[in-house]
Amino acid sequence: MSPAKVEAGHNPLRDPRDRRLPRIAGPSGLVIFGVTGDLARKKLMPAVYDLTNRGLLPPGFALTGFARRDWETQDFAQVVHDAVRENARTPFRESTWRQLSEGLRFVQGTFDDPAAFETLRSTVEDLDARRGTAGNHAFYLSVPPSAFPLVCEQLSRSGLSQPREGTWRRVVIEKPFGHDLASARELNSIVSRVFRPDDIFRIDHYLGKETVQNILALRFANQLFEPIWNSNYVDHVQITMAEDIGLGGRAGYYDGIGAARDVIQNHLLQLFALTAMEEPVSFDPAALRAEKTKVLSAVRLPRDLGRHTARGQYAAGWQGGERVVGYLEEEGFSKDSTTETFAAIRLDVDTRRWAGVPFYLRTGKRLGRRVTEIAVVFKKAPHLPFESTAAEELGKNALVIRVQPDEGVTLRFGAKVPGTAMEVRDVTMDFGYGHAFTESSPEAYERLILDVLLGDPPLFPQHEEVELSWKILDPITSYWASHGKPDTYRAGTWGPASADAMMARDGRSWRRP
Repeated sequence: MSPAKVEAGHNPLRDPRDRRLPRIAGPSGLVIFGVTGDLARKKLMPAVYDLTNRGLLPPGFALTGFARRDWETQDFAQVVHDAVRENARTPFRESTWRQLSEGLRFVQGTFDDPAAFETLRSTVEDLDARRGTAGNHAFYLSVPPSAFPLVCEQLSRSGLSQPREGTWRRVVIEKPFGHDLASARELNSIVSRVFRPDDIFRIDHYLGKETVQNILALRFANQLFEPIWNSNYVDHVQITMAEDIGLGGRAGYYDGIGAARDVIQNHLLQLFALTAMEEPVSFDPAALRAEKTKVLSAVRLPRDLGRHTARGQYAAGWQGGERVVGYLEEEGFSKDSTTETFAAIRLDVDTRRWAGVPFYLRTGKRLGRRVTEIAVVFKKAPHLPFESTAAEELGKNALVIRVQPDEGVTLRFGAKVPGTAMEVRDVTMDFGYGHAFTESSPEAYERLILDVLLGDPPLFPQHEEVELSWKILDPITSYWASHGKPDTYRAGTWGPASADAMMARDGRSWRRP
């Protein structure tokens, strides 16, 4: 990415008219475990800088890194500086950087070293005295899930997890939240012994995206859509997260996890819940969680998982004009791996609103293009008062919420073709965030980090949602584990033939975004 440009002399305090992120965090600090990883460098550090630049963090905010590297604080400061210059979304300002850099600290150590956590405790106490962080600290576990229990144990043993009266201590956990229902419950038990439920923040960065939150606005702020958001009018719903990248360099994380655990269990089931849930009594965290939990509880899997699920592995092919290797040829992957890089499933919802409406969820690597969308496909009109040829090219109406990369909403409907004959074809009406608003959307991690510091959890799934998601997915992954290998599909295509066959059995077809 290109370096952020310098704007000297600019007042970094937030413009009072800027309503994108209007809440300002109180005295606090953030400790990042795994601070040398890609997530910290590309997302977390730039998000902290951008929040500082917007005036949304307190002047005494502190950022502490914990890692094995033999660094001093000035070395860590250089790493943060480089990450900010490369990846920050707001302009680089020396005044903002000076304010942030004064609160930077680094602690060297390993997760199994109690002495390092004692040093961290002393560092936090020193920040309380020197920076005015007031005993309020969040611990961001940007580490492999296998390390969660050990880090939590050390935080408890050192006293770092126990707040004094009138202060708070919070923990942030990155996905995946376990690899099945049993491990998710075990992880929740471990973390809950150290932190209170309200102080545990499970990050799903998709829920910080502006367009994901716009699902709620689209549905419940408009009289136009909600009356037809049900089985009387909706034929089916497709939720897609497609990526055009491969998995080179990610063998240590991905092999054995797969597309379903990596994406469907968290991102897609959360998008499903927001699309299918009933209207909450308010938008406070408890009310939102209650409705998401209810609809996840109502999910029913098809009896024949072989006919209504599909999985695949990408083979060599062409993408973006380049020849790319297949999954099994990627460096570090086992040549006999059965890990899927494409997954598609059908869900049914046993509620009055959605009875008879299937939800199709799919995700994959090395697909035709990078896109995430929710497509609500409506039934055809029961009667078309035209000659048979007049509307033969007319498809089903669809409302498509584009989550990324071109954020917005598209409505597909029929319109008359200009001319003397009565001929109807599909047209689209398009809303794009970039065209409709002068304000740029905040990056997802900006919103989520700010919510953690504010103690505001509406965008974070609680353990009930996580466990219900695994209850949905576990039977599918267990079925796949006992039924051979994934089908193959060429890189640059839209998945294996079995995914198309899965839809064809229901008389439907996948969208090609």
